[in-house]
Amino acid sequence: MKYKDYYSILGVDRKASADDIKRAYRKLARKYHPDVSKEPNAEEKFKEVAESYETLKDPEKRAAFDQLGSFQPGQDFRPPPDWWKQFADTQPTFEDIDLADLFAGLSGRTGRRQRARAGPIPGQDYEVPVQITLEQAYHGAEFELDLSLPEYDESGLPRRVPKQLKVRIPRGAVDGQKLRLPGKGGKGMNGGRDGDVYLNIVLAPHPLFRVSGHDVYLDLPLAPWEAVLGTTVRIPTPGGPVDMKVRPDTGAGQQLRLAGRGLPKPHGGAGDLFAIAQIVVPSSVSERERELLQQLATASTFNPRRSLEET
Repeated sequence: MKYKDYYSILGVDRKASADDIKRAYRKLARKYHPDVSKEPNAEEKFKEVAESYETLKDPEKRAAFDQLGSFQPGQDFRPPPDWWKQFADTQPTFEDIDLADLFAGLSGRTGRRQRARAGPIPGQDYEVPVQITLEQAYHGAEFELDLSLPEYDESGLPRRVPKQLKVRIPRGAVDGQKLRLPGKGGKGMNGGRDGDVYLNIVLAPHPLFRVSGHDVYLDLPLAPWEAVLGTTVRIPTPGGPVDMKVRPDTGAGQQLRLAGRGLPKPHGGAGDLFAIAQIVVPSSVSERERELLQQLATASTFNPRRSLEET
């Protein structure tokens, strides 16, 4: 028979209390559960953890295990001669038995054996990415979300359970925000509370707007004469089109701010919209336009490369 150190597997001392053993099991079961773990050999480790807990949580099984003594993990051993008289009805053949089978056979041997009941174990929390549009972020949205979440049965074994959740996205939800759905996660065990589902908000790209927090950015194309002389232009915003005044002598890359025209904030107010001036030249001009541009070039003293000449 190969020896397994159940205390070492759970990472607890041999004098650990029942509560210490329970806490260690809950922590490791979640770490190595095959449905959620990314650890190598998670399924094998999960089975070892469950086997260790199944033995050590029962006072009589634990006492029987302690009576075996301490050996190196994987070492061949035989229980002491009087062990069978104290803890087992019959002595099995060593060639066909595993340590887990040995202790499984002790359960229910007599009516006086009672299984130790584990305390309340809270259900697993889960995180789910949810992509929304800029329009949904601005106005808020409600929709149904179909999920398949792992749950544990009374034996601690996992199974996939379909869930349909009604989700409400509040106005002004931003990229990276987490929304909590209490009690919608994994089922608790032994009276433990149900876990939560956390929605990780992902804002879908928009063809016009870029978003940073509650502020929104928009490229604003301007003709050269509009940037020089100033003008009023109609631009889109998340809440609908508005008129914006462009001051004279607006430079390329300059940010023109429209206060309160970004995404709504949770407790009132809204972010800003920033229109970034982009100077656009015509791809073709008429003869008359060319004549006027030539007159401007002759009359103007503006030198856009002055900084290069001064270095």
